[in-house]
Amino acid sequence: MRKHLRRGAKWLGILTLIVLGLTLADAWQGLGHRATGERRARMERSPQWKDGAFENPEPIVNYVGPMLSGVFSVSPDAAPHEPVSTTPLDPALLATKPESGLRLTWLGHSTMLIELDGYRVLTDPVWSERVSPLDWVGPTRWYAPLIKLEQLPRIDAVLISHDHYDHLDHRTLIAMKDWDTKFIVPLGVGAHLEYWGIAPEKIVEVDWWDSTKLGALEIISTPVRHASGRHVFDKDATLWSGYALLGPAHRAYFSGDTGLFTALQDIGEKFGPFDVTMLEVGQYHRAWPDWHMGPEQAVTAHQLLRGKVFVPMHWGLVTLAYHSWTEPIERTVTASSQTAVQLVTPRPGQSFEPGVPTEYARWWPKLGYETAEQHAIVSGNVVLRASGSVGASPAK
Repeated sequence: MRKHLRRGAKWLGILTLIVLGLTLADAWQGLGHRATGERRARMERSPQWKDGAFENPEPIVNYVGPMLSGVFSVSPDAAPHEPVSTTPLDPALLATKPESGLRLTWLGHSTMLIELDGYRVLTDPVWSERVSPLDWVGPTRWYAPLIKLEQLPRIDAVLISHDHYDHLDHRTLIAMKDWDTKFIVPLGVGAHLEYWGIAPEKIVEVDWWDSTKLGALEIISTPVRHASGRHVFDKDATLWSGYALLGPAHRAYFSGDTGLFTALQDIGEKFGPFDVTMLEVGQYHRAWPDWHMGPEQAVTAHQLLRGKVFVPMHWGLVTLAYHSWTEPIERTVTASSQTAVQLVTPRPGQSFEPGVPTEYARWWPKLGYETAEQHAIVSGNVVLRASGSVGASPAK
């Protein structure tokens, strides 16, 4: 009997190793590649590089207790039960220039097509079915891409904010590798792109405050408060960034992922006022208040940036947190109305010009959700010059 048990355990162990090996092989390409050589040396010269990794000026804190308890209180509406109301993007529209000179199309989560003063910029493009290194497991998008990649017009720049899977989608980047465009990425992320076949001359790697010129369009990498990594052994091995887009007539700000942070004031003072800010409002929880700022603090960030029109993003495509899928937009609408912030709420796929008055119909269903009073998101260690301390994270 003991002999049979040992033999069974042996074969179970072998089978487990085979499954793990096959899974790793399947995921290998999507995991990306480490920076080496001069790329690594440049990273180590960055002021953000400390003790072998990148760091935030304001450390980010996780609270394990609420993180674990949240697993048992996931909203029943964390994902839609009915098809999401979307607007397929007509390629013919993109062949015309926006009358105002500034047009945006939100394609879900943090993918935004920005047409600004004659230039086209695409942010954090995700066309894959899953945000994962694997095709068969991981968060699944709620609706198909609203335009085919091959139907997009020429894109002048693709901006990547950081290398998490819901922002750096390797399948999409591989499909773009032959594009005549610039890929502007934070320090270290270029190693992933080269590994996936994108030519080095197409890649521009930036540290915070670096400026890149595309003709008359200036793109500046700005600080944000987040993290990076595609597996357990590369935590914060690449940088994370937001971007200020400064054209001859218009200015736009794209946050990527971030908690609230002090340098928002500096960005607003240096490069604002912005005609439009695109700020993350979703995938938050009190267990990780410094990683994602949530709806109310996003409104604060918009004000610090001296923004005119606020476009919420990082919601409406995949489930990455415990809240109901409509909670971010419900709370953003409430917070904006309380502060007289000019908010726009386009459907996914709907093109709009921020400077042109437009009526935005409510397109999401009414579902239950936690209010700001019930579930406050307060980033810690943030001190603002005008209003003093924003506050520390509440006790857990």
